[in-house]
Amino acid sequence: MNNFFPNKTAQYALLSACFVVCVTMGVRQTFGLYSSEFEVSGGATNTEFGLAIAVHAIFWGIFTPIFGRISDRLGGYVVIVPALIFYSISMLLMGNNYISGMWLQINLGLFVGLGLAGAAGTILTPMISKHFPNENRSKAAGIVTACGGLGMFIFPILANIFKNVSTWQISFILFSIILFLMCIPGFFVRLPKNKLENVQTNLDNRSLKEVLKESLAHKGFRLLILGFFVCGFQITLIATHVPRYVQDKGLSDWTGMAILALIGFFNIIGTLVMGYLSDKYSKKILLSALYFLRGITLILFIFLPATDISAILFGTAFGLLWLATVPATNGIVAQIFGTKNLSLLFGIVFLNHQLGSFLGAYLGGYFYDKFGSFDYAWYLAIVLSFIATALHLPIDERPINSVKVSV
Repeated sequence: MNNFFPNKTAQYALLSACFVVCVTMGVRQTFGLYSSEFEVSGGATNTEFGLAIAVHAIFWGIFTPIFGRISDRLGGYVVIVPALIFYSISMLLMGNNYISGMWLQINLGLFVGLGLAGAAGTILTPMISKHFPNENRSKAAGIVTACGGLGMFIFPILANIFKNVSTWQISFILFSIILFLMCIPGFFVRLPKNKLENVQTNLDNRSLKEVLKESLAHKGFRLLILGFFVCGFQITLIATHVPRYVQDKGLSDWTGMAILALIGFFNIIGTLVMGYLSDKYSKKILLSALYFLRGITLILFIFLPATDISAILFGTAFGLLWLATVPATNGIVAQIFGTKNLSLLFGIVFLNHQLGSFLGAYLGGYFYDKFGSFDYAWYLAIVLSFIATALHLPIDERPINSVKVSV
């Protein structure tokens, strides 16, 4: 273990990030469980609920590269602590029934989006990656992402317990307190003590405009961005609308919670395995295989008869594939461009992920209200899986300073 951590700063940063990501990603995993509560208590339609998730997805995406740029220069805690405060406030307000009309879009949309942009795994993963050399970078990213999966397993169960013991509003107030307490570990996510730049590039000391111009000129970077769009569409569609989908299929009341919890639990395994494999094998091949398996999993879930067993198997299988995209995707960006601007560049990739998330959340609700089912959203998710499978294969993973940029 001592050989894994370059120094104490890296150790404290990784452990702190694990706590923060566990909570921020865990709380987000529960939102789909409350769509019916918001409809009854606040009169929110599925389209309005989906729109709020879509709004926080897009703000999450827009502000992640902005916060990434700040954290690249000043340290993660500078953005993590304010983001957690925004996130905590949103939970507190919703716990006090500010969930109608525009309040839903502000709280579940804007404030949650800002909270996730500065304190979710998508920004903490590149923050932590900066502390580790290339041979351990994907492992570190996998550990942080796996802790997000741990939260995604724990918090749906907690949400179900809180709702059964008290009310759904109490759940949100308790989430608010927990999020605020995460400001303490968030303060320990600092910049690396020593530079571990194994890949030196001419991006390192350039302006923001020059960094973006150089990276976007790289064909592999553009393909990675398009592939991550698919990831966003799929996971947000599932997290937001699967609880209502299985309810409409007449399955047991616990299956929606079980799917989200199983996704979180098996996501831990999936991300750790992908982090390990990404340090040994071609990351683009691993990503292509992952998206192909997602497509097969969705086909089986949608077209086979709906049962409690099929729901459990779906949660297990898709959990293994859930955020396993992150270590490999983050690893490709670091491998090509180095780590000095990693939070910014991964933030750009993630922005497109969130455009996919916006459509996954919104179209799921829209199709449901218009056609009475989520079928068209599922069909689209399946087609996108196989498109993403093909998109990753041509990516050139070599460091940009060792090969002429492909355009």
